[in-house]
Amino acid sequence: MISLQTWALFCVTETVLCFTPGPAVLLVVSLALTRGTRAGLAASLGILAANALYFLLSATGLGAILLASAELFFLIKWLGAAYLLWMGLRMLLARAQPLTAGDTPARRPVAPLRHGLITQGANPKALVFFTALLPQFVDSGRAIAPQIAILGISSILIEFAVLALYVAVCQRARGMMHRPGFATALNRAGGVLLIGAGAGLATIKP
Repeated sequence: MISLQTWALFCVTETVLCFTPGPAVLLVVSLALTRGTRAGLAASLGILAANALYFLLSATGLGAILLASAELFFLIKWLGAAYLLWMGLRMLLARAQPLTAGDTPARRPVAPLRHGLITQGANPKALVFFTALLPQFVDSGRAIAPQIAILGISSILIEFAVLALYVAVCQRARGMMHRPGFATALNRAGGVLLIGAGAGLATIKP
């Protein structure tokens, strides 16, 4: 089992990293602002699913193998960046419709989940974290699997709480979406956030 001190240090580190605006946070904020709470939470679940996969890769050692390939790192980075840029441009060019009441569900509920899964799955920074930083909190003298499981569950719970907080804040801003001008501006802002996330992803180095 993992020591309480190591676990606490990991939780603090994970919380700080989760609050740092990266592609995942910008995606959730963008979708929560423009499509509502359900879309923001669905994207969050997609991000967490990708994180769970990274924990599995880290536990099996495959993550280190992937990280050692500069070509694969480059490919993952640019695929993720291109995907975010494409989403951002679509949002910038789309016509925003003001809300009349409540929270309008996404026309395709699976889409935000897929966006979150692809964005986090194609984020090489996450791969670096799970293969380079995560092992620092694992005691090689103890059973590895239980430690990875504890850290994985803790990470998922912490990140979900942080992303849900972002979604809740965005929902407050959506109270003004009944104004046509504000709805359009918010849609454009969401597109800019995604383009910024894509640009940031493109600058990541192994």
